[in-house]
Amino acid sequence: MGADHMEQMQRVILLMESSRGAGRALLRGVANYARHHGAWSFDWEPGGLSEVWPRLNKQSVQGIVLRDGKNIHRVLALGIPAVVVGHRNEDYPGTANVFTDSFEAGRLAAEHLSGCGFEHFAFYGPSDISWSEKRRQSFEAYYARIARPVHCFAAPAGLGRTAQGTHRKALRKWLEGLPKPVGIMACNDDYAQHLVAGCKAEGLHIPDQVGIIGVDNDELVCELSSPPISSVAVNFERAGFEAARLLERWIRLGTIPLPARINAPATHVVARLSTDILAVKDPRLRKALRFIREHARENIRVAAVARAGGISRRALENYFRSELGRSILQEIRRIRVDLIARMLLETDLPVSHIASALGYDNLQHIARYFRQEKNLSLVAFRKRYGSKEA
Repeated sequence: MGADHMEQMQRVILLMESSRGAGRALLRGVANYARHHGAWSFDWEPGGLSEVWPRLNKQSVQGIVLRDGKNIHRVLALGIPAVVVGHRNEDYPGTANVFTDSFEAGRLAAEHLSGCGFEHFAFYGPSDISWSEKRRQSFEAYYARIARPVHCFAAPAGLGRTAQGTHRKALRKWLEGLPKPVGIMACNDDYAQHLVAGCKAEGLHIPDQVGIIGVDNDELVCELSSPPISSVAVNFERAGFEAARLLERWIRLGTIPLPARINAPATHVVARLSTDILAVKDPRLRKALRFIREHARENIRVAAVARAGGISRRALENYFRSELGRSILQEIRRIRVDLIARMLLETDLPVSHIASALGYDNLQHIARYFRQEKNLSLVAFRKRYGSKEA
Protein backbone atom coordinates (compact mmCIF):
# COMPACT_ATOMS: atom_id res chain seq x y z
CA MET A 1 0.00 0.00 0.00
CA GLY A 2 1.46 3.35 -1.07
CA ALA A 3 2.10 6.32 1.18
CA ASP A 4 -0.43 8.46 -0.69
CA HIS A 5 -3.18 5.93 0.00
CA MET A 6 -2.22 5.75 3.66
CA GLU A 7 -2.51 9.55 3.92
CA GLN A 8 -6.07 9.37 2.56
CA MET A 9 -7.13 6.66 4.98
CA GLN A 10 -9.79 7.92 7.43
CA ARG A 11 -9.91 6.47 10.93
CA VAL A 12 -13.47 5.94 12.15
CA ILE A 13 -14.40 4.63 15.59
CA LEU A 14 -17.48 2.43 15.91
CA LEU A 15 -18.88 2.36 19.45
CA MET A 16 -21.56 -0.23 18.67
CA GLU A 17 -22.46 -3.46 20.40
CA SER A 18 -23.15 -6.52 18.25
CA SER A 19 -25.12 -8.64 20.72
CA ARG A 20 -28.39 -7.52 19.11
CA GLY A 21 -29.55 -7.80 15.54
CA ALA A 22 -29.97 -4.04 15.14
CA GLY A 23 -26.35 -3.39 16.09
CA ARG A 24 -25.04 -6.09 13.77
CA ALA A 25 -27.13 -4.78 10.88
CA LEU A 26 -25.95 -1.19 11.42
CA LEU A 27 -22.35 -2.36 11.43
CA ARG A 28 -22.92 -4.32 8.20
CA GLY A 29 -24.35 -1.21 6.58
CA VAL A 30 -21.35 0.92 7.61
CA ALA A 31 -18.93 -1.76 6.40
CA ASN A 32 -20.80 -2.08 3.10
CA TYR A 33 -20.51 1.64 2.41
CA ALA A 34 -16.83 1.72 3.32
CA ARG A 35 -16.10 -1.27 1.12
CA HIS A 36 -17.46 0.47 -1.95
CA HIS A 37 -16.86 4.17 -1.26
CA GLY A 38 -14.41 4.92 1.49
CA ALA A 39 -10.79 4.38 2.43
CA TRP A 40 -11.61 3.88 6.09
CA SER A 41 -9.76 2.27 8.95
CA PHE A 42 -12.13 1.07 11.66
CA ASP A 43 -11.60 0.93 15.39
CA TRP A 44 -14.52 -1.11 16.75
CA GLU A 45 -15.10 -0.86 20.50
CA PRO A 46 -18.37 -2.39 21.78
CA GLY A 47 -17.56 -1.20 25.30
CA GLY A 48 -18.50 2.40 24.53
CA LEU A 49 -17.01 5.86 24.82
CA SER A 50 -15.25 5.33 28.14
CA GLU A 51 -13.04 2.67 26.56
CA VAL A 52 -11.67 4.96 23.83
CA TRP A 53 -11.77 8.36 25.53
CA PRO A 54 -8.09 8.39 26.62
CA ARG A 55 -6.92 8.09 23.00
CA LEU A 56 -9.63 10.18 21.35
CA ASN A 57 -8.58 13.39 19.59
CA LYS A 58 -9.34 15.14 16.32
CA GLN A 59 -5.88 14.50 14.87
CA SER A 60 -6.09 10.73 15.19
CA VAL A 61 -9.83 10.19 14.64
CA GLN A 62 -11.85 11.63 11.74
CA GLY A 63 -15.30 10.32 12.64
CA ILE A 64 -17.28 8.34 15.18
CA VAL A 65 -20.51 6.29 15.19
CA LEU A 66 -21.90 5.56 18.64
CA ARG A 67 -24.88 3.70 20.04
CA ASP A 68 -26.08 6.34 22.48
CA GLY A 69 -25.67 10.05 23.15
CA LYS A 70 -24.53 9.82 26.75
CA ASN A 71 -21.60 12.23 27.20
CA ILE A 72 -21.83 13.20 23.54
CA HIS A 73 -20.90 16.77 24.53
CA ARG A 74 -17.38 15.52 25.21
CA VAL A 75 -17.05 14.29 21.62
CA LEU A 76 -18.53 17.48 20.19
CA ALA A 77 -16.09 19.56 22.22
CA LEU A 78 -13.26 17.85 20.32
CA GLY A 79 -14.87 18.77 16.98
CA ILE A 80 -15.12 15.15 15.80
CA PRO A 81 -18.01 14.44 13.37
CA ALA A 82 -20.38 12.06 15.16
CA VAL A 83 -23.38 9.94 14.19
CA VAL A 84 -25.57 8.89 17.12
CA VAL A 85 -27.86 5.88 16.99
CA GLY A 86 -30.30 6.99 19.69
CA HIS A 87 -31.09 4.33 22.27
CA ARG A 88 -33.09 6.38 24.77
CA ASN A 89 -33.51 9.62 22.86
CA GLU A 90 -33.53 10.22 19.11
CA ASP A 91 -32.24 13.76 18.73
CA TYR A 92 -28.83 15.03 19.84
CA PRO A 93 -28.05 18.57 18.59
CA GLY A 94 -24.73 19.00 16.81
CA THR A 95 -24.66 15.38 15.64
CA ALA A 96 -26.20 13.34 12.88
CA ASN A 97 -28.97 11.15 14.28
CA VAL A 98 -30.24 7.71 13.29
CA PHE A 99 -33.86 7.15 14.23
CA THR A 100 -36.44 4.42 13.66
CA ASP A 101 -39.72 5.10 11.90
CA SER A 102 -41.63 4.25 15.06
CA PHE A 103 -44.97 5.54 13.79
CA GLU A 104 -44.86 3.14 10.85
CA ALA A 105 -43.77 0.31 13.17
CA GLY A 106 -46.82 0.90 15.35
CA ARG A 107 -49.13 1.02 12.35
CA LEU A 108 -47.74 -2.19 10.83
CA ALA A 109 -48.06 -4.05 14.14
CA ALA A 110 -51.64 -2.85 14.61
CA GLU A 111 -52.57 -3.78 11.06
CA HIS A 112 -51.11 -7.25 11.53
CA LEU A 113 -52.92 -7.96 14.80
CA SER A 114 -56.16 -6.66 13.33
CA GLY A 115 -55.68 -9.01 10.39
CA CYS A 116 -55.34 -11.90 12.83
CA GLY A 117 -58.89 -11.17 13.97
CA PHE A 118 -58.21 -10.00 17.53
CA GLU A 119 -60.90 -7.83 19.09
CA HIS A 120 -58.86 -6.75 22.13
CA PHE A 121 -55.50 -5.00 21.95
CA ALA A 122 -52.69 -3.97 24.29
CA PHE A 123 -49.28 -2.30 24.26
CA TYR A 124 -46.26 -3.03 26.46
CA GLY A 125 -43.19 -0.79 26.69
CA PRO A 126 -41.45 2.03 28.61
CA SER A 127 -43.32 5.33 28.73
CA ASP A 128 -40.15 7.39 29.29
CA ILE A 129 -38.38 6.47 26.03
CA SER A 130 -39.38 8.49 23.00
CA TRP A 131 -39.36 5.73 20.39
CA SER A 132 -41.45 3.43 22.60
CA GLU A 133 -43.98 6.19 23.16
CA LYS A 134 -44.19 6.93 19.44
CA ARG A 135 -44.92 3.28 18.75
CA ARG A 136 -47.64 3.25 21.41
CA GLN A 137 -49.22 6.44 20.05
CA SER A 138 -49.27 5.09 16.51
CA PHE A 139 -50.64 1.73 17.69
CA GLU A 140 -53.43 3.45 19.64
CA ALA A 141 -54.23 5.83 16.77
CA TYR A 142 -54.83 2.90 14.42
CA TYR A 143 -57.51 1.45 16.70
CA ALA A 144 -58.99 4.82 17.60
CA ARG A 145 -60.27 4.98 14.01
CA ILE A 146 -62.49 1.96 14.72
CA ALA A 147 -63.21 2.88 18.35
CA ARG A 148 -61.22 0.02 19.85
CA PRO A 149 -59.46 0.75 23.17
CA VAL A 150 -55.83 -0.26 23.81
CA HIS A 151 -54.77 -1.55 27.23
CA CYS A 152 -51.30 -0.19 28.06
CA PHE A 153 -48.69 -1.29 30.59
CA ALA A 154 -45.72 1.03 31.17
CA ALA A 155 -42.55 -0.95 31.75
CA PRO A 156 -39.32 0.37 33.27
CA ALA A 157 -36.60 1.25 30.77
CA GLY A 158 -33.42 -0.80 30.52
CA LEU A 159 -34.83 -4.19 31.52
CA GLY A 160 -32.89 -6.02 28.82
CA ARG A 161 -34.17 -9.41 27.79
CA THR A 162 -35.33 -10.51 31.24
CA ALA A 163 -37.95 -8.74 33.34
CA GLN A 164 -36.94 -8.51 36.99
CA GLY A 165 -38.56 -9.05 40.39
CA THR A 166 -41.46 -6.76 41.21
CA HIS A 167 -42.03 -5.83 37.59
CA ARG A 168 -42.29 -9.46 36.57
CA LYS A 169 -45.09 -9.99 39.11
CA ALA A 170 -46.92 -6.83 38.00
CA LEU A 171 -46.64 -7.89 34.37
CA ARG A 172 -48.13 -11.30 35.12
CA LYS A 173 -51.04 -9.68 36.97
CA TRP A 174 -51.67 -7.33 34.03
CA LEU A 175 -51.60 -10.19 31.53
CA GLU A 176 -53.99 -12.25 33.61
CA GLY A 177 -56.48 -9.36 33.79
CA LEU A 178 -56.58 -8.56 30.06
CA PRO A 179 -59.69 -9.53 28.07
CA LYS A 180 -58.99 -12.58 25.90
CA PRO A 181 -58.06 -13.30 23.22
CA VAL A 182 -55.81 -10.23 23.01
CA GLY A 183 -53.18 -9.05 20.55
CA ILE A 184 -50.26 -7.27 22.23
CA MET A 185 -47.58 -5.10 20.65
CA ALA A 186 -44.30 -4.99 22.56
CA CYS A 187 -42.11 -1.94 21.91
CA ASN A 188 -39.30 -4.23 20.72
CA ASP A 189 -38.31 -7.89 20.63
CA ASP A 190 -36.69 -7.88 24.09
CA TYR A 191 -39.93 -6.69 25.66
CA ALA A 192 -41.83 -9.25 23.58
CA GLN A 193 -39.71 -11.87 25.33
CA HIS A 194 -40.94 -10.53 28.68
CA LEU A 195 -44.50 -11.11 27.47
CA VAL A 196 -43.75 -14.68 26.40
CA ALA A 197 -42.22 -15.44 29.81
CA GLY A 198 -45.12 -13.78 31.63
CA CYS A 199 -47.70 -15.75 29.64
CA LYS A 200 -45.93 -19.02 30.40
CA ALA A 201 -45.81 -18.19 34.10
CA GLU A 202 -49.56 -17.47 34.09
CA GLY A 203 -50.42 -20.53 32.02
CA LEU A 204 -51.70 -18.37 29.14
CA HIS A 205 -51.55 -19.95 25.70
CA ILE A 206 -49.76 -18.18 22.84
CA PRO A 207 -51.27 -17.31 20.38
CA ASP A 208 -54.73 -18.71 21.24
CA GLN A 209 -55.23 -16.41 24.23
CA VAL A 210 -52.42 -13.89 23.73
CA GLY A 211 -50.90 -12.92 20.39
CA ILE A 212 -47.53 -11.13 20.59
CA ILE A 213 -45.65 -8.99 18.09
CA GLY A 214 -42.36 -7.15 18.68
CA VAL A 215 -40.25 -4.72 16.67
CA ASP A 216 -36.73 -5.01 15.13
CA ASN A 217 -37.00 -8.60 13.86
CA ASP A 218 -33.88 -9.68 15.73
CA GLU A 219 -33.83 -13.17 14.27
CA LEU A 220 -31.93 -14.82 17.13
CA VAL A 221 -34.27 -13.36 19.76
CA CYS A 222 -37.40 -14.11 17.77
CA GLU A 223 -36.49 -17.60 16.54
CA LEU A 224 -35.09 -18.86 19.85
CA SER A 225 -38.25 -17.86 21.69
CA SER A 226 -40.86 -20.54 22.27
CA PRO A 227 -43.04 -19.94 20.38
CA PRO A 228 -41.09 -17.85 17.85
CA ILE A 229 -42.09 -14.18 17.97
CA SER A 230 -43.64 -12.21 15.11
CA SER A 231 -41.92 -8.88 14.60
CA VAL A 232 -41.92 -5.68 12.56
CA ALA A 233 -38.77 -5.65 10.42
CA VAL A 234 -36.65 -2.49 10.56
CA ASN A 235 -33.95 -1.95 7.94
CA PHE A 236 -31.02 -1.05 10.18
CA GLU A 237 -28.52 -2.16 7.55
CA ARG A 238 -29.74 0.52 5.15
CA ALA A 239 -29.59 3.05 8.01
CA GLY A 240 -25.96 2.10 8.67
CA PHE A 241 -25.15 2.56 4.98
CA GLU A 242 -26.76 6.01 4.93
CA ALA A 243 -25.08 6.98 8.23
CA ALA A 244 -21.69 6.14 6.74
CA ARG A 245 -22.51 8.10 3.60
CA LEU A 246 -23.42 11.17 5.66
CA LEU A 247 -20.33 10.82 7.86
CA GLU A 248 -18.06 10.62 4.81
CA ARG A 249 -19.55 13.86 3.42
CA TRP A 250 -19.18 15.56 6.80
CA ILE A 251 -15.51 14.59 7.05
CA ARG A 252 -14.86 15.68 3.47
CA LEU A 253 -16.74 18.99 3.57
CA GLY A 254 -15.95 19.99 7.15
CA THR A 255 -19.57 20.88 7.94
CA ILE A 256 -22.52 18.70 8.88
CA PRO A 257 -24.75 17.89 5.88
CA LEU A 258 -28.42 18.73 6.32
CA PRO A 259 -30.82 17.23 7.08
CA ALA A 260 -28.69 15.38 9.62
CA ARG A 261 -31.27 12.65 10.26
CA ILE A 262 -31.11 9.10 8.97
CA ASN A 263 -34.26 6.99 8.94
CA ALA A 264 -34.20 3.28 9.78
CA PRO A 265 -37.46 2.37 8.01
CA ALA A 266 -39.99 -0.11 9.36
CA THR A 267 -40.84 -2.08 6.24
CA HIS A 268 -43.02 -5.14 6.89
CA VAL A 269 -44.10 -7.77 9.41
CA VAL A 270 -42.31 -11.11 9.68
CA ALA A 271 -45.08 -13.37 10.97
CA ARG A 272 -44.16 -16.28 13.24
CA LEU A 273 -46.07 -18.61 15.56
CA SER A 274 -46.74 -16.00 18.26
CA THR A 275 -49.49 -14.53 16.05
CA ASP A 276 -50.35 -17.58 13.95
CA ILE A 277 -54.07 -17.45 14.69
CA LEU A 278 -57.32 -16.19 13.30
CA ALA A 279 -59.03 -15.05 16.47
CA VAL A 280 -62.37 -14.09 14.92
CA LYS A 281 -65.38 -15.81 16.46
CA ASP A 282 -67.43 -16.48 13.34
CA PRO A 283 -66.18 -19.71 11.68
CA ARG A 284 -67.18 -18.50 8.20
CA LEU A 285 -65.08 -15.35 8.55
CA ARG A 286 -62.23 -17.45 9.92
CA LYS A 287 -62.39 -19.79 6.92
CA ALA A 288 -62.37 -16.84 4.53
CA LEU A 289 -59.33 -15.25 6.20
CA ARG A 290 -57.50 -18.57 6.26
CA PHE A 291 -58.22 -19.02 2.54
CA ILE A 292 -56.70 -15.61 1.75
CA ARG A 293 -53.52 -16.41 3.69
CA GLU A 294 -53.13 -19.89 2.23
CA HIS A 295 -53.64 -18.66 -1.33
CA ALA A 296 -51.78 -15.33 -1.08
CA ARG A 297 -49.42 -16.35 -3.90
CA GLU A 298 -52.37 -16.78 -6.27
CA ASN A 299 -54.50 -14.19 -8.03
CA ILE A 300 -57.41 -14.51 -5.57
CA ARG A 301 -60.93 -13.39 -6.47
CA VAL A 302 -63.48 -12.10 -3.95
CA ALA A 303 -66.00 -14.68 -5.13
CA ALA A 304 -63.55 -17.49 -4.33
CA VAL A 305 -63.10 -16.14 -0.80
CA ALA A 306 -66.88 -16.10 -0.29
CA ARG A 307 -67.15 -19.71 -1.49
CA ALA A 308 -64.39 -20.73 0.93
CA GLY A 309 -66.33 -19.10 3.76
CA GLY A 310 -69.54 -20.84 2.76
CA ILE A 311 -71.48 -17.58 2.77
CA SER A 312 -72.83 -15.09 0.26
CA ARG A 313 -70.50 -12.41 -0.99
CA ARG A 314 -72.69 -9.61 0.38
CA ALA A 315 -72.93 -11.17 3.84
CA LEU A 316 -69.18 -11.85 3.99
CA GLU A 317 -68.47 -8.29 2.87
CA ASN A 318 -70.54 -7.03 5.80
CA TYR A 319 -68.62 -9.29 8.20
CA PHE A 320 -65.28 -8.01 6.92
CA ARG A 321 -66.28 -4.38 7.28
CA SER A 322 -67.83 -4.77 10.74
CA GLU A 323 -65.16 -7.06 12.25
CA LEU A 324 -61.98 -5.93 10.48
CA GLY A 325 -62.85 -2.44 9.30
CA ARG A 326 -62.02 -3.15 5.64
CA SER A 327 -63.44 -4.90 2.59
CA ILE A 328 -62.59 -8.38 1.32
CA LEU A 329 -60.62 -6.88 -1.57
CA GLN A 330 -58.69 -4.59 0.77
CA GLU A 331 -57.69 -7.59 2.91
CA ILE A 332 -56.56 -9.53 -0.17
CA ARG A 333 -54.49 -6.57 -1.30
CA ARG A 334 -53.00 -6.06 2.16
CA ILE A 335 -51.80 -9.64 2.38
CA ARG A 336 -50.57 -9.73 -1.21
CA VAL A 337 -48.73 -6.41 -1.01
CA ASP A 338 -47.02 -7.47 2.22
CA LEU A 339 -45.83 -10.62 0.44
CA ILE A 340 -44.55 -8.55 -2.51
CA ALA A 341 -42.75 -6.19 -0.12
CA ARG A 342 -41.04 -9.09 1.65
CA MET A 343 -39.86 -10.56 -1.65
CA LEU A 344 -38.54 -7.18 -2.79
CA LEU A 345 -36.54 -6.68 0.40
CA GLU A 346 -35.53 -10.23 1.32
CA THR A 347 -34.55 -11.50 -2.14
CA ASP A 348 -32.65 -10.23 -5.16
CA LEU A 349 -35.28 -11.58 -7.56
CA PRO A 350 -36.06 -9.34 -10.54
CA VAL A 351 -39.49 -7.73 -10.41
CA SER A 352 -40.53 -9.81 -13.42
CA HIS A 353 -39.83 -13.04 -11.48
CA ILE A 354 -41.79 -11.79 -8.46
CA ALA A 355 -44.74 -10.94 -10.71
CA SER A 356 -44.65 -14.40 -12.29
CA ALA A 357 -44.36 -16.17 -8.92
CA LEU A 358 -47.44 -14.35 -7.61
CA GLY A 359 -49.59 -14.98 -10.66
CA TYR A 360 -49.62 -11.50 -12.18
CA ASP A 361 -50.25 -11.37 -15.91
CA ASN A 362 -47.76 -8.55 -16.58
CA LEU A 363 -45.46 -6.07 -14.92
CA GLN A 364 -47.87 -3.19 -15.41
CA HIS A 365 -50.51 -5.01 -13.37
CA ILE A 366 -48.27 -5.72 -10.37
CA ALA A 367 -46.77 -2.23 -10.56
CA ARG A 368 -50.20 -0.55 -10.51
CA TYR A 369 -51.43 -2.86 -7.74
CA PHE A 370 -48.39 -2.19 -5.55
CA ARG A 371 -48.35 1.59 -6.08
CA GLN A 372 -52.02 1.85 -5.04
CA GLU A 373 -51.21 0.34 -1.65
CA LYS A 374 -47.71 1.71 -0.93
CA ASN A 375 -47.69 4.99 -2.87
CA LEU A 376 -44.34 3.91 -4.30
CA SER A 377 -43.31 2.01 -7.39
CA LEU A 378 -41.75 -1.43 -6.97
CA VAL A 379 -38.30 -0.13 -7.91
CA ALA A 380 -38.61 2.95 -5.68
CA PHE A 381 -39.69 0.77 -2.72
CA ARG A 382 -36.72 -1.57 -3.13
CA LYS A 383 -34.35 1.39 -3.56
CA ARG A 384 -35.67 3.28 -0.53
CA TYR A 385 -35.98 0.35 1.88
CA GLY A 386 -33.51 -2.20 0.54
CA SER A 387 -30.28 -2.93 2.37
CA LYS A 388 -27.87 -1.94 -0.38
CA GLU A 389 -27.45 1.05 -2.58
CA ALA A 390 -29.48 0.59 -5.73
